[in-house]
Amino acid sequence: MFKNLKAELDSILERDPAARSRLEVYLLYSGFRAVRSYRKANWFYRHNMKLIARYISQRARHKTGVEIHPAATIGKGLFIDHGMGVVIGETAEIGDYCTLYQGVTLGGTGKDHGKRHPTLGNNVMVGSGAKILGPFKVGDNARVAAGAVVLSEVPEGATAVGVPAKVARINGEKPYDLDQIHVSDPVQQEMADLQDACTAMSAQLVQLLNRMEACQKECFKKK
Repeated sequence: MFKNLKAELDSILERDPAARSRLEVYLLYSGFRAVRSYRKANWFYRHNMKLIARYISQRARHKTGVEIHPAATIGKGLFIDHGMGVVIGETAEIGDYCTLYQGVTLGGTGKDHGKRHPTLGNNVMVGSGAKILGPFKVGDNARVAAGAVVLSEVPEGATAVGVPAKVARINGEKPYDLDQIHVSDPVQQEMADLQDACTAMSAQLVQLLNRMEACQKECFKKK
């Protein structure tokens, strides 16, 4: 138990430049307290003591601002930064060493039954205020930009940006930098590509018109 606790504390220290010690994280980080409370509630839920499980989760929600359903499945090393307003639904699944910022929702759309909430792979980063809604997967090492609304699957190593979110490929690298803002926007990239194509076509058209004028002049000279 102490080995797992130390590993979780160290994983937060690695990802949060503001954290100074394990003791500070253990005593003062609301996201860490929320995850610890979830693990207790999840134990009671799996042992069919659901009322106690819900009591623990609701008490943690009141104290930390983070609402995690005790039936959710969460891997090791989850880091919830700041935490206020984070919601993790009943059938949500989160892999190892994921990072969630404040205001993140892993929720349902209201139209699904059974598995209603998303599944996050390993090392996924979800930016502030992002909403991931529905029973689909966000692949390993993926990133969801701040404020994005994700309604469909995000491939491994990709970035989801915008409302509704569009998917842009990155290099499939683990997102160690945890940058929520400077991520590639696929819509802007497509617009830039179209503008470049229009510029190239305009240059070719000018060349073609110049050649036609030159040909016409040559024809008049011969006459």
